[in-house]
Amino acid sequence: MHQVSGMTDQQMQKILYVEDDPTCRQLVCEILQVKGYRMLLAPDSLSGLRMAQTELPDLILMDLSLDGLDGFEVTTYLRSVPSLRTTPIVALTGLVQKGDRERALSAGCSGYIAKPFNIQTLSDQVAAYLAGYQDQLSEKEQNKFLRAYNQQLVRRLEDKFIALGQSHEDLRQAQHALQKLDKMKSDFITLAAHELRTPISVVHGYAYLLMTRDEANYSLSSEEMVQSILQASTQLNKTINDLINVANVEVGDIELYLSPTQIDYMVEAALAELSPLSQGRNLSIELVGLSDLPAFSGDLQQLQQVFWNLLSNAIKYTPDGGTIRVWGRQVDANLEIVVEDTGIGIDPKDHLTIFDRFTVLEDVLYHSTSTTSFMGGGLGLGLYIVQGIVVAHGGRIRVESERHDPLQCPGSRFHVILPITPPPILPSNGKL
Repeated sequence: MHQVSGMTDQQMQKILYVEDDPTCRQLVCEILQVKGYRMLLAPDSLSGLRMAQTELPDLILMDLSLDGLDGFEVTTYLRSVPSLRTTPIVALTGLVQKGDRERALSAGCSGYIAKPFNIQTLSDQVAAYLAGYQDQLSEKEQNKFLRAYNQQLVRRLEDKFIALGQSHEDLRQAQHALQKLDKMKSDFITLAAHELRTPISVVHGYAYLLMTRDEANYSLSSEEMVQSILQASTQLNKTINDLINVANVEVGDIELYLSPTQIDYMVEAALAELSPLSQGRNLSIELVGLSDLPAFSGDLQQLQQVFWNLLSNAIKYTPDGGTIRVWGRQVDANLEIVVEDTGIGIDPKDHLTIFDRFTVLEDVLYHSTSTTSFMGGGLGLGLYIVQGIVVAHGGRIRVESERHDPLQCPGSRFHVILPITPPPILPSNGKL
């Protein structure tokens, strides 16, 4: 950590930054450390709560999208702690939809900084909040926010009343479909904004640090900064590719470049990409019988994406210390590959809908950027793309799971069936 000349640790103001994205966490640390602040970094909500109460920082920067308790809930709790009641808490977040700022201030935040933030003015904004500046929420805005909350509760009651009392089944189903479509659209916009803004912040921020490293003594080397830029750009590229792939699946325009390939090679390649991201999860991953499967004709890059998505989901929804097993067998002229886990499971009523585009089973308010942390991020596109690619090869995919149970963890099994030789006329849509 850098220290301004002539200033002791006791004189340095302490800033706690609660953020689940490691590259963004390090970027903000670099920017503020060189200004003489003592940085405390928390990767999740629980460690943030603990550090806030033990370290009593002078200011807290809070990401609003966190695993477990989100930033709104953490802020509300901290405001109930007498020693932190007046501590400035500033939201530094990619949640920028209408009402997010008001919700943050109503939860107890003193300020709100949207991602991607301005690298050059961030330290000045922090200094202003430390000096006592607070973003204002007018009484009218606060009443509007509370009124919107009440309206949301009323809508839920109306939906329940309609579901129970609707005499015409076709009208009830049509209304339900419209409500679901509207929620999916809203959730997707929220998730996409968050997925794009965080890597953009990282790329822009570290590029700026590289431009100004001769003017400040940053602790990270140029190579480490470039590596962070590469990681963030890879994340950004994957999100954009997912959006393009969804469009291709929708119009039945998945181009396949078929060649002889092996299942074990594709699964191992997908795991190699995921392994650095899932370090620290203490998961046991087993590959059984894949090397014994015969070569078949498939698109190596597209099918590697299939297993990347399935393994990523297995990692996300399996608690730390769990097991993921991938096994395969030949059934007549087909290969059957199964990805099974000891995760939280999937409710049988969701077994078909999880393959629909933009389907997100968890509450988007608990969304985080990480793609491999427990209950981590995602746009609800992965399984839709997986199904489209498998069907384009003339195959099919299905899921087995007894129930959704985060405590007992009954697990899930995804079965991918691929023909050893694809049919000459491939399906032109993403439907089974």
